[in-house]
Amino acid sequence: MEAVHKFLFAILISAALMVEEATAATQHAVGGSQGWDESTDFSTWASGQKFVVGDQLVFKYTSLHSVVEVGSESAYKSCDISSALNSLNGGNSVVKLTKPGTRYFACGTSGHCGQGMKVKITTVAADASSSTTTTPASSSSSSSSSPTSTSTSSSSPTSTSAASVSYRASMATALLVICLSLVSV
Repeated sequence: MEAVHKFLFAILISAALMVEEATAATQHAVGGSQGWDESTDFSTWASGQKFVVGDQLVFKYTSLHSVVEVGSESAYKSCDISSALNSLNGGNSVVKLTKPGTRYFACGTSGHCGQGMKVKITTVAADASSSTTTTPASSSSSSSSSPTSTSTSSSSPTSTSAASVSYRASMATALLVICLSLVSV
């Protein structure tokens, strides 16, 4: 009987880990492998991404750059960073996407935004997620809690679709139910 309990305990732990993994937020490395740099085509990069509430944008850059969030599309288009909502520096900045909407980011270094170092991110509600996103391994060092939610993606090897995540969460939940039923017998 003790062996059965150990087996069931192992299954419970595995299922719990599967649920945690399935519900983890995606970190999007802004600009992919090139990062936050003047040579990156951010419009093309962003158009291939799906940003979902709960995700995070990870900006990786050198000390020559910064990340400035502006509050409107007109400020974004004209590269007007004079009334920034938030300004980040340090080379590894993380912005949490807390709600649906559009957010605008630009480099604060003079002339860089005008050269295209800016990105527009549109975040959707978590339940509206149904396309593939890319999950890079990265750490966070700073964060923003601005009014709208956004995220970015990177060119990391791990790619997970929302349908796959949902399936894994369902399977993990089913395993937990089965284990709990067996334990109570």
